[in-house]
Amino acid sequence: MSHSPTFSIEFFPPVTPEGVEKLRATRAQLAPLKPAFFSVTYGAGGSTRDRTLSTVREIQAEGLSGAPHLSCIGSTRESIREHLAQFREIGVKRIVALRGDLPSGMADPGEFRYANELIAFIRAESGDEFTIEAAAYPEVHPQARNAQTDFEAYLKKMRAGANSAITQYFYNADAYFDFVERSQAAGIDAPVVPGIMPIANFSKIARFSEACGAEIPQWMRRRFEGFGDDTASVRAFGLDVVTALCERLIAGGAPGLHFYTLNQAGLTTEIWKRLRLS
Repeated sequence: MSHSPTFSIEFFPPVTPEGVEKLRATRAQLAPLKPAFFSVTYGAGGSTRDRTLSTVREIQAEGLSGAPHLSCIGSTRESIREHLAQFREIGVKRIVALRGDLPSGMADPGEFRYANELIAFIRAESGDEFTIEAAAYPEVHPQARNAQTDFEAYLKKMRAGANSAITQYFYNADAYFDFVERSQAAGIDAPVVPGIMPIANFSKIARFSEACGAEIPQWMRRRFEGFGDDTASVRAFGLDVVTALCERLIAGGAPGLHFYTLNQAGLTTEIWKRLRLS
């Protein structure tokens, strides 16, 4: 089955009025790139529910395509129905469906335990009304018992009705290609879109990567560490490394790219231009 490439961009919902204004400016810079959609993350246990919805509402009102994240841990069937109704009301056509994390101190996981249950529920409630994106972890989810149980969890999500998957970011293309090969061997031909994390601050990316299980290859780590506080060199090397990764992924048949922007426009715009995606 062939699929047209999907190039997309991710934001997190801002906390402060200043953050809201900054994200509006970032969006104005990125909109001319004409991404297929802008996704907006959703905090643990729905902690950013209102801010996620208001950000997506703004995106939709600007004539762009917003894709809210929706996590199910700590949720009830009725609360998910309410979300779906709100999404319909503002014209949302795509949802990123996730398990999510329980907020610190919350003991009740709610009526859903896994993302495949959420995906199956959305399908049962809405049919084909929404395009559903699932999460994929080429380098294995950090909380998984092992690689095989993690892969089986991914297969359950796709078989429950997800249209496609977006991966956790990675810097090792071989992990992605191996994951796609195993997925296809298991009978799943849905697109698996690589998540791309530009690098502006290496120490911050190193902390993120340790928390989410993304490997930073040793040669990359040593090069970044060698730049020390030379932010210009870190930025330049990061652009070269991530652009080369994107080029290899596209040449190898990746069905698009999903950029984790951290609400910044500059690096994503530069990589997009280098790849001639517009």
